[in-house]
Amino acid sequence: MMNKVFLTRGASSSQGTFGILTFGSLKCYTTELPWRNNLSQKSCIPVGEYICALVKSPKFGKVYGVQNVQGRSNVLIHPANLGGNVDEGWSTELHGCIAPSLKQGTMLTPNGRMQKAGLLSRPAVRALMDWAQDKPFILVIK
Repeated sequence: MMNKVFLTRGASSSQGTFGILTFGSLKCYTTELPWRNNLSQKSCIPVGEYICALVKSPKFGKVYGVQNVQGRSNVLIHPANLGGNVDEGWSTELHGCIAPSLKQGTMLTPNGRMQKAGLLSRPAVRALMDWAQDKPFILVIK
């Protein structure tokens, strides 16, 4: 039986979608793109259950890939801070992926705006990777 990871989303705005990721006894925050009707590379993915398995990303190395997302490909769980709607002038480092972080706050973006952000993302991804021990898990997004 696969372990489960739970992503509970909060409100979505043009600065991103922010939530809480729970795995085992650990919790961290998440940053995703705003909900834009599952548009590829512009939206967070739909609520539901997904199997996540290790993949090798050319950019991020060994990370978890979210499998079988309808109408989408290459959805990863990787380090990032910003997930805003670029069509509204916000910055993003995401294209439909999920970025865990240890803190939430704000960052000065490359275009000079203060934007809500996930902070300390790399240690949060490491914690998830250590917990999962290279084994697949079920991601439940609600």
